[in-house]
Amino acid sequence: MATNIHTTSIVSPKAKLGENVQVAAYAIIEDDVEIGDGTIVGPHACIYDGARIGKNVKIFQSAAVANAPQDLKYAGEKTYFHVGDNTVIREFATLHRGTVETNNSRIGSDCLIMAYAHIAHDCVIGNNCIIANSVQIAGHVTIGDWVIIGGGSLVHQFGIIGEHAMIQGGMAVSADIPPYVMAANTPIKYSGLNVIGIRRRGFSNDDIQLLKDAYQILYFSGLNTTDAKNELSEKFDNKYVDVIIEFLNSSKRSILKK
Repeated sequence: MATNIHTTSIVSPKAKLGENVQVAAYAIIEDDVEIGDGTIVGPHACIYDGARIGKNVKIFQSAAVANAPQDLKYAGEKTYFHVGDNTVIREFATLHRGTVETNNSRIGSDCLIMAYAHIAHDCVIGNNCIIANSVQIAGHVTIGDWVIIGGGSLVHQFGIIGEHAMIQGGMAVSADIPPYVMAANTPIKYSGLNVIGIRRRGFSNDDIQLLKDAYQILYFSGLNTTDAKNELSEKFDNKYVDVIIEFLNSSKRSILKK
């Protein structure tokens, strides 16, 4: 199928559109935009300068991709928002490009960004993530692969959410969330491993048990975070536990409480 651009849409002749791209009625695509093969841009969607959109992405009605960041320091610098292949961006989602601090915001491949979600400037979101309806992610947040954030949650700026974590809907996420965990309850706290999720993704029973043992040390041994991290390094030789240690090294503030 050839590229199909509706007559009521406004598409800059400078924009670079791949093969088989579909642009629906009243969509707007600005000059400095690149869109990969097979991507669908829904009605009234706005694709702003700096958008770098992969292949087979689906952008639903009235979504805004690569709009200017809501940062008072932003002065019109040339920055970008990258969207990986096969990602779905649902209606009224707002995705803001980076600032001069990083130049980029980024969503990986095979993600689902649900309706009314907001992803602010300088965020990096991994692959295979699900950001549910009305989740609001502040600037400079880093989210690992396979993360699920429940609807209506608020994620504080500069936060880190480790891979394979799952966050209950309606949470105020002000601490860093370690990988593989469930973050739930009110107030939000460590609620065990995301066992169903990691088992679906091929983690063995032995690996799951090692992760349980690792979090037993981190949360219930009475050690402070630094000593617990040292204990994990000495006791375990496992690539998944290594991810926990890497997370603890990268976290610059408090982590999820027990």
